[in-house]
Amino acid sequence: MKQAVFERQHQADWQEFAAQLDALEGGKPRSTQPGTFPAAYRRLCQQLALAESRGYSSQLIEQLRQLALRGHQQLYRHRSPLLGRLLGFISGGFARTVRAQWRYVLAASVLFYGSLLGMATLVYLFPDLVYSVLPADQVAQMEQMYDPDASRLGRFAERGAGDDWLMFGYYIMNNIGIAFQTFASGLLFGLGTLFFLLFNGLTIGAVAGHLSGIGYHQPFWSFVIGHGAFELTAITFAGAAGLQLGVALLAPGRLTRGNALRQAARQGIQLVGGATLFLLIAAFVEAYWSSMTLATPAIKYIVGALLWLIVAIYFCLAGRGQHAAE
Repeated sequence: MKQAVFERQHQADWQEFAAQLDALEGGKPRSTQPGTFPAAYRRLCQQLALAESRGYSSQLIEQLRQLALRGHQQLYRHRSPLLGRLLGFISGGFARTVRAQWRYVLAASVLFYGSLLGMATLVYLFPDLVYSVLPADQVAQMEQMYDPDASRLGRFAERGAGDDWLMFGYYIMNNIGIAFQTFASGLLFGLGTLFFLLFNGLTIGAVAGHLSGIGYHQPFWSFVIGHGAFELTAITFAGAAGLQLGVALLAPGRLTRGNALRQAARQGIQLVGGATLFLLIAAFVEAYWSSMTLATPAIKYIVGALLWLIVAIYFCLAGRGQHAAE
């Protein structure tokens, strides 16, 4: 079936479903009979699967994906208790959200990882360049944090093992603060998010290049590889959410800027919520595992590689096929 025919057959259903979603998201009671919304949601998921299997345009598929995502949220907001919704989000909803918003995630990842790797390479080749990014006292602090002879690695390396729970709390507050800062600054037409992605990428890259250049590469990389799987991806997710706010303000399309911003905020907050969960995991790993010097670097590299693999598998596979089952 040609795409134009497919759209003509189902356009009215999609418009009606979108109207139901607008009413539900606005807190208004449903104007349709009970049970029609789940049925309409299942039909939409079937139509999305057909569009994907037939290779219809990416614009149409993205439109249906967004409707399906919004429908899933509304269906389970009304049907599931808080714990059930949270478990559903963790088990597959977060991964589906990331896949549905992959363009923004890709853009944020290119900005963040590109600046990180670029600066790390430049500082490694031209060591004095680190002082154009970081003040001398901060460079000295980083050298102390990742000294191969230190009993603990990371911030406040001289702390005792009993203080790890304090560092767990510190990492949570610091990292989640950075994530929300990166997201909320997207309201500055995306410029704030762009700044924080580049700033964090350049700063981390400068540290990585400097420590690798002075021979501290093993303690540094063995420290960051474990929690980095969660922390670095969380930064890009917060950046992707912020970029959505900026795009909504700059190019709202057929919507008013206010409506476009509200829609982008609803979608972006899901990324920020998932990023927050990832930062909680990252804080635990960083405080209790990354800072340890008892485990050999080889073991840390293996564990870190496994964590990155688990994260990649989660976002590739989690939540697939659930629409049909639901």
